[in-house]
Amino acid sequence: MIEVKNLYKSFNGKPVLKGISAVFETGKTNMIIGRSGSGKTVFLKTMLGLIKPDKGIISFDGRIWDQLSLDEQRQIRKEVGVVFQGNALFDSMTIEENIKFPMRMFTNLSPTEKKARVNEVLAQVNLEGVNDKYPAEISGGMQKRVALARAIVLYPKYLFCDEPNSGLDPKTAIIIDNLIHDLTIRYNTTTVINTHDMNSIMEIGEKIILLKDGHKQWEGDKSQIFFTDNPDLNDFVFSSSLFRKVKELVQKEGKF
Repeated sequence: MIEVKNLYKSFNGKPVLKGISAVFETGKTNMIIGRSGSGKTVFLKTMLGLIKPDKGIISFDGRIWDQLSLDEQRQIRKEVGVVFQGNALFDSMTIEENIKFPMRMFTNLSPTEKKARVNEVLAQVNLEGVNDKYPAEISGGMQKRVALARAIVLYPKYLFCDEPNSGLDPKTAIIIDNLIHDLTIRYNTTTVINTHDMNSIMEIGEKIILLKDGHKQWEGDKSQIFFTDNPDLNDFVFSSSLFRKVKELVQKEGKF
């Protein structure tokens, strides 16, 4: 579980995060949603320790980040897997070398053990046999799966995904959604996903937090979305005529 209390962050005097509190639950796909400029990327990077908040508390299963020693913070970093929006694969490394990178940084595994773990996570994302290829030699969807394999290679307790479906076609996006959800269950991770993809939200959104102008405006699960009167959530979710029609149907039937 990740708990955030009263988080504030400003840049050059401009507030971006304005007192956000939230709990991200273990074994669930927790989603942060909101329009561009809502603060969700800064929020994610602050939880990752890439941005230092001006005020507030971030705790990982009761371990308060800014009260930890450098060694204790390093231990948490070993427990974190990240899928970046642009994948962040090393172009000059093979797929196998990319996936081994966290193991070289944080483990003393033998070459044989590292190789076995690479093959294991590639199988989990359905990419057997691509070890010796380079990122430029595979598709965007396959690159995303490599990034996911690298993120889980150290059996993470916490998995962060920043717009994991960005640039993917709808069919591939569904594959990535299902992989993330399946891996969340397999590893019992606390998974936090930044997204504005409504299909992802409705497919795997077990805990959803809406940000607007740096404030938390709503939280709930995907089934509650259709029955809320929150104007900010309705404006975000039902700007599409398709989802407005789905909402009308769900409300008519009285269930999701």
